[in-house]
Amino acid sequence: MKALYIGALLALASTSVLAADNTYTTDPNHTFVRFSYSHFGYTTQLSRFDTVSGKVEFDPANQTGEANITVDTRSVSTGSKIFNNHIQDADFLDTEKYPTATFKSTKFDFEGDKLSAVEGDLTLKGITKPVTLKVTSLKCMPHPMTKKEACGADATTTLKRTDFNMGKYAPYVGDEVTVSISVEASKK
Repeated sequence: MKALYIGALLALASTSVLAADNTYTTDPNHTFVRFSYSHFGYTTQLSRFDTVSGKVEFDPANQTGEANITVDTRSVSTGSKIFNNHIQDADFLDTEKYPTATFKSTKFDFEGDKLSAVEGDLTLKGITKPVTLKVTSLKCMPHPMTKKEACGADATTTLKRTDFNMGKYAPYVGDEVTVSISVEASKK
């Protein structure tokens, strides 16, 4: 069920929304995919994937872009070692067979001159589905510390665990998973 989050997270991470028609590489220390879901209606559970990598091409002048993001599903972090292992079992992420999830963009959507969404294909647990990442913020500028051109973006999407063969305990444990992605990337 957490795998869905990865997909969303990947898509958003892919949305790494970067400036100019150059290649940007994600910053592994500031790029994360988080996911949340209802746990029996009692609480909203929050987790994340700690290892996300990728590259983004972004040309705002021509309103085009391309994003390829990979999430290490074994890096799931729930706050509990026991639950981390449970989420990696075959009923959910099946990390032994599928150690990564990927997002490959198919289209960058603009409203005027502002990037509003990134559409793409999320592959999670060997299943590929289209997802749309809604971009909620984007900023490109020289990084104040490294002085390299950099961009950062936040994006969200909602996935269904059952779409990715992770529906165990649904509907008691929520089928819908909200994925939030925070991506920072810079030119090399």
